[in-house]
Amino acid sequence: MKYDIIIIGAGLGGLTAGAKLAREGRKVLLIEQHNKPGGCATTFKRGDFTLEVGLHEMDGPSPRDMKTKIFRDLDVFNNVELIKVPEFYRFKNDHLEITIPHDPELAISRLSDLFPQETDGIEAYFNQILNPKKRPPDENITDRSIGEFLDSKIKDEQLKLILLGNLGYFHDDPYSLSLAYYSIAQGSYFNNGASFIKGGSQKLSDHLAAYIRNHGGEVLLNHLVTGIQIHDGKATGVCFKKRNNTSDMQVSGDEIIAGNAVPNLSDLMPEVAGKELKDELMDLRPGASLLTLYIGFSKPLRERGHSFYSTFVYDNSVKSQADIVRNNKDDFTRRSFTFVDYSQIDSGLAPEGKSVGALCCIDYLTDWEGLDRKDYEDKKEFAASAFIERLEKLIPGLSDNIEYYEIGTPATVKRYTLNPGGAVYGFAQTPSKKVLDSFPSLSNLHFASAWGKTGGGFSGAIYGGYLCAYNILRKR
Repeated sequence: MKYDIIIIGAGLGGLTAGAKLAREGRKVLLIEQHNKPGGCATTFKRGDFTLEVGLHEMDGPSPRDMKTKIFRDLDVFNNVELIKVPEFYRFKNDHLEITIPHDPELAISRLSDLFPQETDGIEAYFNQILNPKKRPPDENITDRSIGEFLDSKIKDEQLKLILLGNLGYFHDDPYSLSLAYYSIAQGSYFNNGASFIKGGSQKLSDHLAAYIRNHGGEVLLNHLVTGIQIHDGKATGVCFKKRNNTSDMQVSGDEIIAGNAVPNLSDLMPEVAGKELKDELMDLRPGASLLTLYIGFSKPLRERGHSFYSTFVYDNSVKSQADIVRNNKDDFTRRSFTFVDYSQIDSGLAPEGKSVGALCCIDYLTDWEGLDRKDYEDKKEFAASAFIERLEKLIPGLSDNIEYYEIGTPATVKRYTLNPGGAVYGFAQTPSKKVLDSFPSLSNLHFASAWGKTGGGFSGAIYGGYLCAYNILRKR
């Protein structure tokens, strides 16, 4: 069978591209190996609880946000309810505690009151992230790390850590995270606020999949692409099979969109093209993964006096930016973490009288590979116990209300997404990273995922998918 568009992978990038192209009358086939669409934008059920895989907060949407145009175009606002998140984040360590609001003027005022000697550095930081495309004439550096930038503007290490509180939204190390990328991403939270998808991110993914079907496209779940066919310098179609089935099927298409992890494409191509793509990606590396502790509570934590949506707890061993990356591989009894209390908003993740929380930390697949089944489960249980004990200190009495908990590791991420290293944000956004929009040797093979031009996170994947569709439509 012949299609105008074949999309590999139903993450937010592939779903957004497919929805836009189907809306414009293209015949779309989207093939996803998992049993549900969304990639990391999914949820799963455990008893009374809907557990959110990937979304803590999504920047925007606001009138100035490109997602507003995209969501209107794809009828998201009429089908998905967005709940405003109350504050940006609360930062806490053994020395201090501060809540950072989304309002940049209020954030500047609050930080300046706490660090009066650093008002110039605070102003410089917010000027950078709120106006990332404007650069003072004396700063001719094309790009550098956010870590280097903070060191050049601010002396107080505690202030730097506060500003980097939500670093795990983007990367694992401030000294290898692009300032340009960070500024745009972080600035969007301050410029546009943030929201949560009521009922969980699966609502958005399911809507986009339904949108494709309702506009004449097909979405095949539980099907795995096994090969990309290439002829005369063009991708002509794909081979795929139903999961746990050995027989391949083939379809042809005018344009192929990779909504999956770009490094995986090389193994799907004929040898010469595959090697060429590997060479193209040689200087790029996958970003970090995450460990997540999902918790179902028998009562809302706000009834225990807890009043914060997201809390970033930095261990006392993290005294400077340089300590962050080391701490990411520390013992779970000391590793810094984020805790999200979904009971602070009308999340739709639990029935009345109950609530859901999630604890997250940077983690790496290499620390889980090679373990036998028992050691793997024992390590998960150790991590869960360590973090629950630390949460008990943060919210006394919390343990008495835990009705269910479960750990997801980098190995879990890789199993469900097939992402190399269990990476959740695609390629690491290092300074002056190569822009990856397409594969030069195949003009009709396009990238539309966290691994593409616009990077990871919900917004990055959505932008990448929409821009990919726009480029195909413009080409036609």
